[in-house]
Amino acid sequence: MDSTVTKRWLLARLYEPEQTIVDCRFNLNDPGEGRALYEAGHIPGAVYLDLKLDLSAPEAEHGGRHPLPDPEVFAARFSKLGISNSTRVVAYDDESGMNAARLWWLLRYLGHEQVFILEGGFSQWKAEKYPVTDHQPVRVPSSFTPNVQPQMLAGVDDVRLVSEKLVQARAGEGTSTEILIDSRAGDRFRGMNETMDKKAGHVPGAVNFFWKDTQNADGSFKSAEELAEHFAGLDKEAEIIVYCGSGVTACPNILALEKAGFKNVRLYAGSWSDWISYEENAIATGNE
Repeated sequence: MDSTVTKRWLLARLYEPEQTIVDCRFNLNDPGEGRALYEAGHIPGAVYLDLKLDLSAPEAEHGGRHPLPDPEVFAARFSKLGISNSTRVVAYDDESGMNAARLWWLLRYLGHEQVFILEGGFSQWKAEKYPVTDHQPVRVPSSFTPNVQPQMLAGVDDVRLVSEKLVQARAGEGTSTEILIDSRAGDRFRGMNETMDKKAGHVPGAVNFFWKDTQNADGSFKSAEELAEHFAGLDKEAEIIVYCGSGVTACPNILALEKAGFKNVRLYAGSWSDWISYEENAIATGNE
């Protein structure tokens, strides 16, 4: 099954007991807004998870602006919400799926495959007159046991190695079958307009695929065929590492890559905000 579901699909299964709906709305410029919006109205039965407080660990010297939560801490959070290893999870937001995709990736990283993203997000759900409530459900705690999938994750040392190989290959000093994808907007990739982090530019050797280019105008993901065309210049057998500013908007790009048929895709969770926390890491600007 695809990693996304339609509004009609969810409506037909809205009250199934083996399902948990998760509201992931979050505004980077106003961290309390998502919770307030959830309390004002959400899809019936939905619980709320906060990008900063629930889907990330506290910031430290390294690890980026949204470090990965500890697997055991995250598992305990799911258990408290009544999410077990057999629960189907459907996530939504109002930010073109970027926060929902973060939850999608995290759950799969913990070995949970039954997780999906609602196409179009909450605003479309509400605009099309699907049911909305302000009632917050009472959840019966369950047990979630993490089964971490380390092959899905890349660290700064992995990115350093791939970056060096890519730079050498471009200089004609070797070959590389790896691909490093920067998911940010083109102006941030080129170092022209950095609004979030202390340094501008990108990891040397990276190529730019803006995450929003994987979506249609209504916020739904493009078809597998359209995405295969979007990523047509990339080798489907290559090992790919995807990053963004802080490990959030890279996740919809990973979903899109998988939908297009790419199998060996890893997330650099700390992303650009982690990369620049190491003074020795090189920085590239422009289009290289």
